[in-house]
Amino acid sequence: MDPPFREIYKTLLENTIVDESETKTSLVDECELPFIDLGRLSLDESDEKDKCEQEIARASQEWGFFQVVNHGISREILENMRREQVKLFKQPFDKKSKEDKFLNFSSGTYRWGTPTATCLSQLSWSEAFHIPMTDISASNGFTSLR
Repeated sequence: MDPPFREIYKTLLENTIVDESETKTSLVDECELPFIDLGRLSLDESDEKDKCEQEIARASQEWGFFQVVNHGISREILENMRREQVKLFKQPFDKKSKEDKFLNFSSGTYRWGTPTATCLSQLSWSEAFHIPMTDISASNGFTSLR
């Protein structure tokens, strides 16, 4: 039970004329993501804390994400999270995409495909759960996030 790819993108697939002269392969340079040692945030040295905070801010602005080490999360917890992610994404499309609260997430949390694509070259695969912080805080009994 996969997403209805052909139904949703039918117009894009049928109305696209591929001109061989316009077809080109683009190479993407390999880039290394910013790598941040979060262990520096717990040091007594304010200079190192400040540098780490600045690196996080810069990576967030320039990249939108970054790699971290010394975050304090055990390998066991990370492996358990990975197993749960795999189980979640292997759920049938119909189950994940229902508007009623799948796993108590807000409706519309599950997203797939490239909804803004207007041509085939803009089409790429994406599957994600965009979970509002309010869903997380509510499931943990928190009334507000600080």
